[in-house]
Amino acid sequence: MLLQPSSGQMLLQPVWDLLRSRGALTQSPFFPVIFSITTYVSFCLPFVALDLLCPRVPALRRCKIQPDCAPSARQLLCCLGRTLYQHLVFVFPLTLLHWASGPAPLPAEAPALPQLLGHVALCLLLFDAEFFAWHVLHHRVPWLYRTFHKVHHQHAPSFALATQYLSAWELFSLGFFDTVNVALLRCHPLTVLVFHTLNIWLSVEDHSGYDFPWSTHRLVPFGWYGGVVHHDRHHSHFNYNFAPYFTHWDRLLGTLWHPHAN
Repeated sequence: MLLQPSSGQMLLQPVWDLLRSRGALTQSPFFPVIFSITTYVSFCLPFVALDLLCPRVPALRRCKIQPDCAPSARQLLCCLGRTLYQHLVFVFPLTLLHWASGPAPLPAEAPALPQLLGHVALCLLLFDAEFFAWHVLHHRVPWLYRTFHKVHHQHAPSFALATQYLSAWELFSLGFFDTVNVALLRCHPLTVLVFHTLNIWLSVEDHSGYDFPWSTHRLVPFGWYGGVVHHDRHHSHFNYNFAPYFTHWDRLLGTLWHPHAN
């Protein structure tokens, strides 16, 4: 007896069929690097434009968390250059090694929509917990901070293109968490793409320095998602707000920033 695809699966199937028809690109060793850089730069560019306009637009200044601080052209180019360099020198060789081991065949069917949404949510929660532990460790151990994490704090206050201004070790760590999580959950390749896209957006928004009425943290009730305000305070209040997205770990372990924190 043949099982009928669910409505959620039927909704995603045309998208998945289109991606499968581009298999020569999506299964090439170049695709992960092209996808990562293109998505990242596309998300950063609107914020770069806002930074250029902000000094002359009062409405934008009201939405900028630190309105008197704007990145210089040299800082922007330096951050972009570091991102391109690390993807070329570190990410692409690893992608090439993975591709040489033989790409996994793509499934014919798309995931059901509830499955995709559930796996994306779980991947975000796992990544948030893993990075929280990594982040606390690299702030509490001076050698780890000086050697690996200090690079990321060179730009304070932060801005969108500084999101991936990282040491190679931090870049590998974040990439490892991403890869392990989707493998543990056996995520569908379409789910992996959605998760990576969302993760890149949230990280860029976290570092953008803009608190808009539609910012992600305003869409999640009860303050459980910290977003850009949460992370901007980490860059200005060094020993608080270690989780990248949600606030529950900082609440539980007493590292959530509050107005009277020392």
